Amino acid sequence: MATQIVMDHTGDTRHCFDAKDSQALAKAEERFKQLTGDGFTAAVRTASGEVSHIRSFDPTAEETLFLPRLVGG
Repeated sequence: MATQIVMDHTGDTRHCFDAKDSQALAKAEERFKQLTGDGFTAAVRTASGEVSHIRSFDPTAEETLFLPRLVGG
């Protein structure tokens, strides 16, 4: 199961989906586009354990983390 983790002011929300299920995959891709369109930054962990910023949906990612845009004052 792949997971999309959305961070916000309340903590995090996890959305799990089966990448082999075409409907679940389409919903996950739509969520990715919605969140990044709303200003969230998407990141995945690479095989070496480093975090990498991504700009397009990766259906092979085991875990995608969405971080909200930071607003300074």
